[in-house]
Amino acid sequence: MAKITFLGAGSTVFAKNLLGDILSYPELADSEIALFDIDAERLKTSETMARHLANYLQAKPRISATMDRKAALANANYAISMFQVGGYKPSTVIDFEVPKKYGLRQTIADTLGIGGIMRGLRTIPVFLSMCNDMEDVCPNVTFLQYVNPMAMNCWAISRASSIKTVGLCHSVQGTAEQLAHDIQVPIDEINYVCAGINHVAFYLRFEHNGVDLYPKIKAVLRQGKQPAWNLVRYELLKHFGYFVTESSEHFSEYGPWFIKRDRPELIEKFNIPLDEYITRCENQIAGWHKMRSAFENGQGVEHKRSHEYGSGIIHAMETGQARVIYGNVPNHHLIDNLPSGCCVEVPVLVDKSGLQPTRIGKLPPQLAAIMRSNVNVQELTVEAALTGKREHIYHAAMLDPHTAAELSLDQIVSLVDDLLAAHEKTGFMPAFH
Repeated sequence: MAKITFLGAGSTVFAKNLLGDILSYPELADSEIALFDIDAERLKTSETMARHLANYLQAKPRISATMDRKAALANANYAISMFQVGGYKPSTVIDFEVPKKYGLRQTIADTLGIGGIMRGLRTIPVFLSMCNDMEDVCPNVTFLQYVNPMAMNCWAISRASSIKTVGLCHSVQGTAEQLAHDIQVPIDEINYVCAGINHVAFYLRFEHNGVDLYPKIKAVLRQGKQPAWNLVRYELLKHFGYFVTESSEHFSEYGPWFIKRDRPELIEKFNIPLDEYITRCENQIAGWHKMRSAFENGQGVEHKRSHEYGSGIIHAMETGQARVIYGNVPNHHLIDNLPSGCCVEVPVLVDKSGLQPTRIGKLPPQLAAIMRSNVNVQELTVEAALTGKREHIYHAAMLDPHTAAELSLDQIVSLVDDLLAAHEKTGFMPAFH
């Protein structure tokens, strides 16, 4: 019987999806489930939800809930992260509001950009503390990491910890389904190979019965049939020749081309939703309060398998039934034209032997160049988090494509100082020297 620990189990809806996926496998239906969170109220709701969900699925797991992290992790075979350090308020609000004073606007601010840098700086120390606990009480655990900024977090863990980890996202499989819909080909009949870095991976092959589907995808662009919410990615396809995995609102802030304070017409042309993550957070918080009473009364626990990879990894490792997922892992001879050791997203074979990443070789040079502009920021943020050196935060922000396109070097230094001052007051950001 596997022990599976949920770190941040107060993310009730996401925990429900993953737990439902896990318990839907007969071989995992009697797993030991340990729920951990620092919010007692949310933890209690998630525990109640988990018990009702198990009853709905006719599963018989052993469920516990605790605010003692080491106890939750003790002897765990798998740990799953799903938390947000600093929450929507105060931290996310700071990430958006302080840059606005400099005219710097964002959409999601959780992966790259000045918001992604700040989120990485306050999240990495928490991960390293968790990994220290794991090294003490479950050193052979497989850590399934769902928290953004994914690449920064995983890179830091691989540098500073012995814990086996893989970063998991739904952008590869989710975007494949979107493209299948756009070209009207059933997703179950499509084969693809995708590689890059988290949120900036590209489909190197997208095929139906061995036939290249890129002409059909490009026809959507040529005929002007691209969805109104997906204009940025189709524009990138037009100029770089390949389709990127992460959504248009995300990618719009990963480069210097789309969000410009002196070109407001671009915001309208590409339908870019500024402050999108703020809106999502507010909606999610309101939704959680509505769902809380339903969950506590055993309602709303019906389950349909999600396309998240977490349960499939656990099932493959426990049963030996091999499957391929897309995971974020250290670049050890996987992608030749990205830096060694950086975090890359590639196909990964999973079976009883664990996680076995696929070697890709060289990416098309224009794609690798886009990625390296992001990897530079990730590397310097990780360096700052691991060394405590403030100078590397400045360097990361100065090299960030969107921030550098909008602000001067002196403005960037001032913005970083203002952000650090605001975050340090919350207690969620460490001090840097």
